[in-house]
Formats: sequence, C-alpha cells, structure tokens
Amino acid sequence: FGSRTGSRFEILSSRPSGTMSLKLQKRLAASVKKCGEGRIWLDPNEASEISMANSRFNIRKLIKDGLIIRKAVKMHSRSRVRKNLAAKRKGRHTGLGKRRGTREARMPSKILWMRRQRVLRRLLRKYRQAKKIDKHLYHYFYRHAKGNTYKNKRVLVESIHKMKAERMKAKALAEQSEARKEKAKAKKLKKTQKKEDILRQQAESTK
Repeated sequence: FGSRTGSRFEILSSRPSGTMSLKLQKRLAASVKKCGEGRIWLDPNEASEISMANSRFNIRKLIKDGLIIRKAVKMHSRSRVRKNLAAKRKGRHTGLGKRRGTREARMPSKILWMRRQRVLRRLLRKYRQAKKIDKHLYHYFYRHAKGNTYKNKRVLVESIHKMKAERMKAKALAEQSEARKEKAKAKKLKKTQKKEDILRQQAESTK
C-alpha cells in the first residue's frame, strides 16, 4: 500500500510547476455546451481563474466572458470526392483494374430491362391520353414493347409514326376504292335508267 501511495505522490510531484489540472472544468464545460471534452478550449492565459470555477454556474459565466469556448466541428471536405466523381462521369477511373464484381453485379440486366419498359410504357400512356393513338394501337405497341421489339424510345416513336402513316394510307385507299365503286354504281344505274326511258318512249310511240 505504501508503494502505491508513494508512486501517486511521485506522479503529482512530476507535474510541471505552474500548471494545474483543469479536468473538472473541462468536463463541466462539455456538459454545459453539450459536446465532447475534446471540443472544449480553455484559455491558457487565464488558467488560474478557470481553476477557481468548480460549478456549472461559474463555468457558464466563464463561457459568457469568452474564457471557455466550444471549438467548431472539424471540416470533412468532399471537394476531392466531387472532383473524382466528375472525372468518373467523363469515364476516367473505370477501367478493368477499378472494377469489383461482374458486369451483372455492377448493373443488373433486369434493372436495365425495367427502366426501358417503364420509359416505353410511359410514352405509350402519354400518347394515348393525348389521343395520338387509340386503345387498339396502344395495346399493339404495349405487347410488342414487352416482346423486346423496341430497344429505345426513338425506335418506338418511329414505329408509331410508321404504323399511323400506313393506316392513314390504307384508309385513304379504301375511301378512294369506295368512291370509285359508288361512282361506277351511279353510272350503271343511270345507264339502266336511260335504257328503260328509251324502251318506254318506243313503246309509247308504237301505240
């Protein structure tokens, strides 16, 4: 027991003269300012005055006087991260040596498929609401999109325009054909009527 007390005395006596322990003040200040003890700054020039403070009330007074300060949080800069990400967007730092995981693990084909389907289906819905396509065309293109016919939005838009143009052309041809039929029918009717009129006139003249 004597040796332990002796060592403690040696530790206390080994502290440089003129310095004093401010552990209590630091702990109280950390409690008052609601931060860790590492962020508490005690004015080294006013150590004697700070050492006299042994209550939270006194610590608050010293904080108000500026003898005890809570240091700012150390900055964790993201400037280098932003710079690296900007370079990655240009395609730098993405070679074989930087890749961890297979192609499928890095960007699953299922996610690419889902993204593509959502883009195509969104476009079809928009066209249907805008009355650019009817429900039959919508259904036709929806099923073909699911069948992996269109690799992107541009191809789908081109297919829609092509289909609409073909339908309009077919409709115009059908209308022309119908008009020709009607014209021929009217002509035939007129001809038969004329023939009937001639026959009737002949019959009347013979009487």
